[in-house]
Order: sequence, then structure tokens, then C-alpha cells
Amino acid sequence: MSSPYPIQDRSGLARVVPLVGWLRHYDRKILRHDLVAGLTVAVMLVPQSMAYATLAGMPPVTGLYASIVPLVVYALLGTSGSLAVGPVAITALMTSAALAGRADGDPARYAALAALLALLVGGIQVLLGVLRLGVLVNFMSHPVLSGFTSAAAIVIAASQVKDLFGLNMGRAETFPEIVAALWGAATTAHGLTILVSLVSVAALVLLRRYAPRLPGALLVVAGVTAVSAAFSFGDRGVKILSYVPAGLPVPALPTLSGQDVQALLPAAIAIALVAYLEGIAVAKTLAAKSRQQVGPDRELVAVGAANLSAGLFQAFPVAGGLSRSAVNFSAGARTPVATLVTAAMVAVTALVLTPAFHHLPRAVLAAIVVVAVLGLVDRKGAATTWRVRRADGLALALTFLVTLLVGVEPGLAAGVAFSLGVFVWRSARPHTAELGRVPDTDRYRNVQRFPGLLTDPRFAVVRVDGPLYFANAQRLSDQLLTMAGQRAGLVAIVLDASAITDIDTDGATALAELRERLAGHDVVLHLATIRGPVRDLLDRAGVWRSVRDAGHVHPDIPTALAAAEGTAAFAADGDRATFAMAGSSTDDTREVR
Repeated sequence: MSSPYPIQDRSGLARVVPLVGWLRHYDRKILRHDLVAGLTVAVMLVPQSMAYATLAGMPPVTGLYASIVPLVVYALLGTSGSLAVGPVAITALMTSAALAGRADGDPARYAALAALLALLVGGIQVLLGVLRLGVLVNFMSHPVLSGFTSAAAIVIAASQVKDLFGLNMGRAETFPEIVAALWGAATTAHGLTILVSLVSVAALVLLRRYAPRLPGALLVVAGVTAVSAAFSFGDRGVKILSYVPAGLPVPALPTLSGQDVQALLPAAIAIALVAYLEGIAVAKTLAAKSRQQVGPDRELVAVGAANLSAGLFQAFPVAGGLSRSAVNFSAGARTPVATLVTAAMVAVTALVLTPAFHHLPRAVLAAIVVVAVLGLVDRKGAATTWRVRRADGLALALTFLVTLLVGVEPGLAAGVAFSLGVFVWRSARPHTAELGRVPDTDRYRNVQRFPGLLTDPRFAVVRVDGPLYFANAQRLSDQLLTMAGQRAGLVAIVLDASAITDIDTDGATALAELRERLAGHDVVLHLATIRGPVRDLLDRAGVWRSVRDAGHVHPDIPTALAAAEGTAAFAADGDRATFAMAGSSTDDTREVR
């Protein structure tokens, strides 16, 4: 059965501008789907973008700016037919945290810094994409991202309480600062604002649950704005948007110093990686459902170009959003043309409809943000991660706590550093297993996991699961030398190298020294099942020839044991009385460790 999604032509101009490849196979039926999806996302994006702009500390209209040109740029260069790019909660929070205290209360400088941040984010993403370094984002593991996202969601929700309750309080960034500021300003809560917030949150939650196909955010914005205008909420103490400028943004480069660039660069790197990860994860998931292909490095370039345009058009960093992308896909988006439709509708809103937002209470925008991030706290995932592996659970917990208590960038840095530290620790201690033979076969298994295996006290077969390099070569040598010193009658050690995927100079040198030191114990080292790349490096290190010429290199374990005993009949006659049973069962159906 043919796919309802168009073919992605990647030839000629389409390699540079993927949208051209989509249009080569475009027809009216596809256009109908894209129009419906584009309009659906637009009615969702308009209120969300304004809410996320306030979260970023920007004027609400800049959320519309971030949803026009950046969307067009991504539609031209992106490889996903369903990813909805624009303002998202996580990057908005990170933008707010990065710019906190840097503008000295000057809105114009704050806007310029936000634009500069978007330019830096875009430049970093484009550079990573051009250099095909998208693999770098893999250093942020899922536990780290889960912990970061959950903590960020709590910080985001807490940061919106002041607008939900109409509190008069200063700016605060970290969770402890926010809590302290909220406590200090509790007496300034405004009753009517709280009522507006409760109604808005309840309506958003109920619409999401019982009428998910309806544009809940837009309906709440329209309904509450109408009531606010009718009853003059602004004159009754409710904070409203008031003046929202109409028109489209004009491109301009922010006039800031190199010192500003240096100050914002660490935050820009963090936002660039998080924004890309959020988008590529969604894009790959949707591409699998639609049987389309997504190019990770091309996505970096596309999202980076979108952020560059956001910086040029007076906005702030953008990313691919999970909820809007899911809506875009479910509404029938086939190609990036749907994104162009969304951008056109937002542009019309910015040109014509901004006066309609005059009476919109800020509490409604806060309610939209809070409801949007409710599902980001991943309690189930945290429990699963802790149950599966404690180290991953610790990485998640550390990232969560540092993000919550210190800040978003320190939280990410702590999580990544801890994960890398765990990786180094594990690789420096590779799993080693002593093997025994399954009776009546030539298969060898871990004697600690499989009972009933056959062993011989004269020989030890050891498998190393991992690369042999400077961090663990000495540890392996010490293990095998200890074995040789403790086992009386041991005459040979067979090193099963089938799981040694790589080796460096230190590893090669360690093997050569190990042979000599084992010989001092009258124990011969045999090497079996060595991979080609490992053999090549041993050859370049001058180790391979001496081991091979001594007859201590073998294609498999049975051959190595036969050579060690001095007769090829060793493997075939393995069940004789000289063998000791390591257990009582011969079941080898369990997973090999």
C-alpha cells in the first residue's frame, strides 16, 4: 500500500533547500491536509507564543515575532514534514535565566540581549550541523535530560505564580529565590486575579481532557479577554496586556559588545544543545510514523538558521515543540508547507489582531504556561531509571536538584559531568568473565552465571568486555597476574578478545609486558578471536608479530586450548576425568553476560 505522505526528493537543489524536494511531488490532496494542520497549529501557537514570551521576560508580541520568520526559514531548510518550530517553555526559561540581571532594568537592552542570544544559539547550531557534530548532543543522556526537564518544569510553574496570584514581587530565577520572593509578597495577592487564574486553569485542563481537538488555549484567551473587556478587569486591579504593537518585525542586528557575547556564550551553548535535542527527538518519532527520513545534521542547520532569523527579527531562541508538533502531525501535516501556513496566520495576527489582546489578563498567559508544563515532570521515568541502574538514577537526581536549587545551566553541566565521570569509571573497570565450556559443544560461557560448565585447573579462559586502553590496561594486567600467582598448576591463560572492540598504545604495551610477567610465573598467555582493528594496532605497535610467531594467536578458544595443551584433541576430548564440573546444570539458554 502506498504511503499517504509525499516522497522526499533529495536531489539537485533539494539538497540545499529540502522544501523544493517536497514540492516536486505536491498535489491538491496534500495541500488540503497541510492547510488544516497549519491553521490548527496557528490557533494553538498564537496564545502559546505570547505566554512563552512573557516567560522569557520579553514583551508578548515578541512571541509572535518568533513564530513568523523562523518558521518560514525552518520550512525551507528542515527535513521533517511535521516538526512545529517556535517558542517553547524550556528555551524560554533558559533565556530568562541567561539574561537575568544583565539588562539593568532597561527593556531595550534586554530585548537586544535576547536577540544576541538567539544569534549565538543559531550560529552554534549551524556550525555543529555543517561540521556534522550532531553526535555531541548524545553526551546529554536521557536521565540527565529527564532530571533537567522535570526541574525546569517546576521552576517554570513556580515563576508563573506571581502572575496567577497578581503578586507585586521582584524578579527571581532559581527555585529557592522564587519561593522566598513569593513568601515575601504573599500579602499582595489580588482576589479577582486569583479567580481569573482558577477559571483559566480549570478550563484549559477540562478542554484538554474532554475536548482535545478544540483549540483550548485560544478559546480560553478569547473568552476571558471578552469578559475582561466587558467588566473592565484592568480598572479593577487585574494586570492586562494593554498596548500590544501591531505590525511585523524589522530585521536589525543588536548593537552589543564583545563582553556581552562572552557572557552569553555558555548559556547559548546549553540552549543550542537542549533546543536541538528537544526538536530532533520529536522529529524522529513523527518521521518513523510517517515513514519519512530526518537528517540530524541537516536539522541542526535548519533549526540554527531559524534561530539566526529569530535574532535578526527581534525575537528570542526557538526550538521544535513536542505538543505543537504532535498536534501538527495528528491534524494531517504532510510537508513543511503546513508550517508556512502557520507562519502566515501568525503574521496576519501580528498585523491585524493585536488590538484584540488589549484586555487579555496576564494571568491567562501564566495559566497557559503552567498547564503546558504540567506533563513535563517525569515521575514514572525517574522511578524506572532508579530501578534499572542506580548510577543513572543518581545522574537524574543530581541534575534535578542542581537545576532546581542553583540554575538551569549549572544543572545541565552537573548532569553531563557526572554522566561522563560514570562513563570513564565504568570503562576503566571493564567487565571480565572467566569462561567454561558447555558440555558436548565448543561454546564457552561465564562460569559465574551458568552452572554445569567444564573447566580445567591447568587453563583459565578470560573474556574482557570492552576496549583495552590506558585507563584499564594496568587493571587487567593486575587481575591476570593475581590469577597466575594464586592458582597452583596453572600453565596457560587464554584471553578471549572477541569483545575487545578497540585498543590503544598503552593497551598494546600492557599486553606485551603481561606476556613477559606471566612467563615469570611459568604461565603462557594465548590470544583468541582478536578483531581486525585490534590486530592492526598490535601490528603497528610491534606486538603482533612476536605473539604470532610464538604460536600464541588463535582464531577461537578451542584452538587456543588445544595449542596450550599441545594436542588438537583437547577440544574434542574435553569431557574426560581431568575436567571439573563447575555446577550441575547444562542449561545455556540464559543471556550471556
